Amino acid sequence: MAGTICFILWVLFITDTVWTRSVRQVYEVHDSDDWTIHDFECPVECFCPPSFPTALYCENRGLKEIPAIPSRIWYLYLQNNLIETIPEKPFENATQLRWINLNKNKITNYGIEKGALSQLKKLLFLFLEDNELEEVPSPLPRSLEQLQLARNKVSRIPQGTFSNLENLTLLDLQNNKLVDNAFQRDTFKGLKNLMQLNMAKNALRNMPPRLPANTMQLFLDNNSIEGIPENYFNVIPKVAFLRLNHNKLSDEGLPSRGFDVSSILDLQLSHNQLTKVPRISAHLQHLHLDHNKIKSVNVSVICPSPSTLPAERDSFSYGPHLRYLRLDGNEIKPPVPMALMTCFRLLQAVII
Repeated sequence: MAGTICFILWVLFITDTVWTRSVRQVYEVHDSDDWTIHDFECPVECFCPPSFPTALYCENRGLKEIPAIPSRIWYLYLQNNLIETIPEKPFENATQLRWINLNKNKITNYGIEKGALSQLKKLLFLFLEDNELEEVPSPLPRSLEQLQLARNKVSRIPQGTFSNLENLTLLDLQNNKLVDNAFQRDTFKGLKNLMQLNMAKNALRNMPPRLPANTMQLFLDNNSIEGIPENYFNVIPKVAFLRLNHNKLSDEGLPSRGFDVSSILDLQLSHNQLTKVPRISAHLQHLHLDHNKIKSVNVSVICPSPSTLPAERDSFSYGPHLRYLRLDGNEIKPPVPMALMTCFRLLQAVII
């Protein structure tokens, strides 16, 4: 039970790491005595709460243009409007901006003036979801930590787009139009601190190449991926959460070692075309294999063996770490094989 609690806490820590800074900043309090009457200038199209003088709320107002942003503003909310362009001029005094939300507008790449975004030297969070973008915008400020581009029409990533984004920790490209030829071997070069990469709901048939070495969360659900290259995970030795649900993975498309990767803690392979349970690491804690074509569970093959190192043997004194196993939607008939429970003595839930 203690182990499960520790794992849950660890999962929450990892998942929330890339959001921690945003939570801290959103609730940062500024003393109103620090602002003059001139500082409280507020565009007529927007709302400036006196209790939160660094925020500017312009959402849901039918705006077609971005108003001039006062110099005191850190947090800018422009979502749910009709904005088509991002020119430089409205931001010429907005040197303190940390957060821009432009979700659900009509912004195109042609509408983003070159330098409009890169001039924002302190920007940390940029939200451009649900727009009309066809490629990842560039150039972007080096300071950026999160880039949210879900539900656009992105099919291209221009060369060098990410080369200076060494502070980026989260990149969300889900639900776009990415295909395999959108990536070059150096596409992700420069993303030294990227932790979460989401490319679910695209049109990929292959795993994206040369991912950043620090990637910990990789989400590739709802693509058409058919296989994983041999030694693919050597390049991302820290990956802990891997989601490949709703793809076209078969037994023949997996590496010879399967998913015997010590860093992976949560592995999701639901809705694929597997007929056998793949090899896994003794470190794995959650495994989703539901809705495949698996007929039986060969425990002698999938039961992982801990390392021969003394430290590893001590950590597996209670056996492999698997706690959750989902196998429903296959062709397996209950009951659960006793050998499965003997191998995975920490299992708390098996769904067949």
